[in-house]
Amino acid sequence: MTSTDERPAASLTIAEAAQRLGLSTHALRYYETEGLLVGPPPRTTTGRRRYGEDDLRWIVMVQRLRATGMPVREIREYAALVRAGEGTERQRLALLTAHRQRVLAQLEEVTAHLGAITAKIEGYEQRVAASA
Repeated sequence: MTSTDERPAASLTIAEAAQRLGLSTHALRYYETEGLLVGPPPRTTTGRRRYGEDDLRWIVMVQRLRATGMPVREIREYAALVRAGEGTERQRLALLTAHRQRVLAQLEEVTAHLGAITAKIEGYEQRVAASA
């Protein structure tokens, strides 16, 4: 006999999901309350969250969007478009394309900064080698 609280195959508790994703349980709850998930994770009959592979893949995408500087309001908008389903692909494409352009501009700027730092390092390495 199985418990009604037994988790379905391939589902994780909030603690397990948080550990696997490198997040805190607080962060996962925040993502849910802020509307950043496509939908709330399923719950057991006792109300405990269960995260499946689709949930984890979506959260990884949210992490990537945040790591590349997408504002929470845009992620919320993107999640809402995904929730709305078919017919929102053009809006999703526009949102992600605009974000990609911002990321590419940031990458270009950081690459220029890195070049300046590398040049400075090379100058110091030459001075150190010459004085040895």
